[in-house]
Amino acid sequence: MAPADVRAAHDMAAFVQECPSMFHTAAAVRRRLDEAGFAYLPESKPWEVRRGGRYYTVRNNSSIIAFKVGAKLDAYRFQLTASHSDSPTYKVKAAPELSGPSGYMRLNVEAYGGVMDHTWFDRPLSVAGRVLVRSGNRVESRLIAPDADLLIIPRVPIHLDREANSRFSPNRAVDLCPVMSAGELGPGSFDRLVAQEAGVAPEQVLARDLFLVNRQQPSVWGWGNEFISAPRLDDLGCAYISLAAFLIAGNDDAVSVFCCFDNEEVGSNTKQGAMSTFLRDCLERVNAGLGFTSEQLRCALAKSMLVSCDNAHAVHPNHPELYDQGNRVMLNRGLAVKESANQKYCTDAFSRAVFCAICQDAGVSLQRFANRSDMPGGSTLGNLSNMQVSMHAVDVGLPQLAMHSSYETAGVADIALGTAALEAFYNADVRIEDADFAELRP
Repeated sequence: MAPADVRAAHDMAAFVQECPSMFHTAAAVRRRLDEAGFAYLPESKPWEVRRGGRYYTVRNNSSIIAFKVGAKLDAYRFQLTASHSDSPTYKVKAAPELSGPSGYMRLNVEAYGGVMDHTWFDRPLSVAGRVLVRSGNRVESRLIAPDADLLIIPRVPIHLDREANSRFSPNRAVDLCPVMSAGELGPGSFDRLVAQEAGVAPEQVLARDLFLVNRQQPSVWGWGNEFISAPRLDDLGCAYISLAAFLIAGNDDAVSVFCCFDNEEVGSNTKQGAMSTFLRDCLERVNAGLGFTSEQLRCALAKSMLVSCDNAHAVHPNHPELYDQGNRVMLNRGLAVKESANQKYCTDAFSRAVFCAICQDAGVSLQRFANRSDMPGGSTLGNLSNMQVSMHAVDVGLPQLAMHSSYETAGVADIALGTAALEAFYNADVRIEDADFAELRP
């Protein structure tokens, strides 16, 4: 594998380590935007937006939208990517502790998203997220992510479950309660831990959004450095490459937009999800700040394009029969363009053609993905965001193995290839005329 590809993989691994929860993901993105000179525009205050400016806004401290306004805007439009900040895991309940038996202390958790349960057993775990604390007459949000192995979910030994290798269907209310203590800790210990990490007294903690975190370190591996494995590659892999492309690219004729939404794994229908008003509110405020009318905004949206970025299923080496014969993707061969007849993905012939033409001109390879016709696929961000802000859109993703496992695997070369494809998209001078044609200007 090329040294530059390996460096990009290690950089993405470092990003994943910064992002144990959706709140940490938004914070990690903010740090990079601040370092790049972007100005923060709080949703709760009036916006001042100018041509040539670089800005971002945040909702719920878990979703973030950044935008760069072209200096010329000769062909006013938006070119956007959208990824998501959350990953399948387990959320700690409001009353967190389960006592016993025999002195054990366990955590009471609930599945968040489509978790592959069996992959969470017998590995070191911790918690991460946000804590809301009382400080005088203020209620403040603080991030916590203890740098320690605190929990484990143990399997029943095979001697007591002789069919463990032939069937394993854990009961989430019974089998998936992480062990925190075997008798050393007493009631209230979890709340004391949370308060200590937040730097307050236990009675100051009013509420929390905390999730289990797989503590296994990311790894670039293989004799040829072909693979990267890490927790939360879906969808931090796409969040990383789309942000990297957004920061590198420049387009004076468009408003370039980077979106990273929370709650994709649970349907996106929250105030900060892709189906919320967040994107629409943001684009309307940008439009007004630039002095354009609502009619001009609608014209701009008709000329705009979104690339929905959420990982794709690479062919499993032991089960190739589960994948469509003509529309399957491999590791290290580029981004997958995803299409579905039932519109689970937002790709259509027009959006596919435009995106493929952009990548063709940039010399960046792409792949084609569709599910087997007898297997329904999952949905993602593009169609959901289009319910609020309609525009041409294409679904793409980094190919990966073991999606929704607690530890997932992707191809090292795909990180650089994916970044290059999205950089080409952001840089492209694309003039769209309804769905009749698109002109790619040099």
